[in-house]
Amino acid sequence: MLSSDGTGDQFDSDNSNVVQLFNMLVKDKPSQQMVYYQSGIGTYTIPQMATPLMAKMSKTVDMMFGHHLDAHVMGGYEFIMQNYEYGDKICIFGFSRGAYTARALAGMVHKVGIIPRCNHQQVPFAYNMYIRDDVKGWEESTAFKKTFSINADIEFVGVWDTVSSVGLIPKRLPFTRANDNIKFFRHALSLDERRVRFKPTIWERPTKQDMDKGGIRHGISRGFPHNFLKRRDSQDGIDTSRSRYDDQYPLLECQHTDVEEVWFAGHHCDVGGSSVKNNTRNSLARIPLRWMIRECFKAEVGILFHRDMFKEIGMDYATLHPRVLERPNIIHHSPCPSPRCPPDSMGQDPTKSTDPAIIYGDFISEELEDVADAISRKHDKLIEAWRWWILEYTPQPTYYQDDNDNHDVIRYKINMGHGRYIPRQNRDVVKVHRSVQIRIKADCLENGKYRPNAKLEVEPKWVP
Repeated sequence: MLSSDGTGDQFDSDNSNVVQLFNMLVKDKPSQQMVYYQSGIGTYTIPQMATPLMAKMSKTVDMMFGHHLDAHVMGGYEFIMQNYEYGDKICIFGFSRGAYTARALAGMVHKVGIIPRCNHQQVPFAYNMYIRDDVKGWEESTAFKKTFSINADIEFVGVWDTVSSVGLIPKRLPFTRANDNIKFFRHALSLDERRVRFKPTIWERPTKQDMDKGGIRHGISRGFPHNFLKRRDSQDGIDTSRSRYDDQYPLLECQHTDVEEVWFAGHHCDVGGSSVKNNTRNSLARIPLRWMIRECFKAEVGILFHRDMFKEIGMDYATLHPRVLERPNIIHHSPCPSPRCPPDSMGQDPTKSTDPAIIYGDFISEELEDVADAISRKHDKLIEAWRWWILEYTPQPTYYQDDNDNHDVIRYKINMGHGRYIPRQNRDVVKVHRSVQIRIKADCLENGKYRPNAKLEVEPKWVP
């Protein structure tokens, strides 16, 4: 279980959903579950930074442009290298550029495999082969994987609001947009983030260009040791001679990733967390945290959680185990109801109570927690931190996949704080969490009626 925190995030007084999730994990049963946490891009520097001034400057640049992404990916890869045993389930979580780190790590495992433990000096070499996207790079990574590596699937990747801006000129790493070596992919996205350097990396379909460069299924089919195909053919007396790319297209065994991407109300840190202090009872970020944990149970990944901590985030463990129960209908009995107490036996509205025990009472149900969280304050960094406006008036490239599955369609524009663009709305189903409906219908928000900054051109599918 690997967790990569968001840009500038680490354990502190306003923890992200990555830390909240990590806090709930069982950590004292290494034979059943091993856990790894990595603080976010911009929180530490590489050892070569000799002076405090250089270290501070490096952290600032890293936070804005993600220059040390390679160190984060290789750190996670070394943890897998040192601990993986055949049959283990690898689960990776991340937020912001930590989400991109998680997807890049899954891509590296897919492209070069997992080298045997203690081969630390080989890790930078393997990473350099992973990031090469030319023909020679693909050929070398295929040969390297067959010679040195253990093949492994990624069981579950759960990410909050992936952003991919890496360097002054953003680059796209292999298998970060799509990766069939991932069994389950879950992505919570922000409807309201506006910063141009925080455009989301949405899951995309593989194109012919992807397949020509090595395919979305690179090297080995899912779930088998690296020499399985050759051994099976030899035993059956079948000619094992293959063309150069045959092993890169084991289409008969190909299993497509189970993908679920859902949009939530709030800005970047309202989806991934770290926008409010740790002792804050309700916030927008709790909704995508609960959604992600529920998806872990629905996928039957087998992650071990501390049962007594579910109510702290507004969930009831009994609704998740031994089976995930269908959620009750959304609550709409009041525009801004209190989450603490349903209407009493006399039919009185508890929102009019002045009793603190009622207003700030204990957990009752997830549905009532959704109501309180959905109407919580948003946190717009373009208002809270004006330095981000410098980039808003600088032409920036935006990459997306169009309705014809063409990758890297590029838009250069001066963003000026505009909302996100959601591609392929006319063809794909846009899934929006049902809590957004609560916020849209609420009449007591401090800035008036809520409208998402991202433009929804079609009627979305509302998901629980």
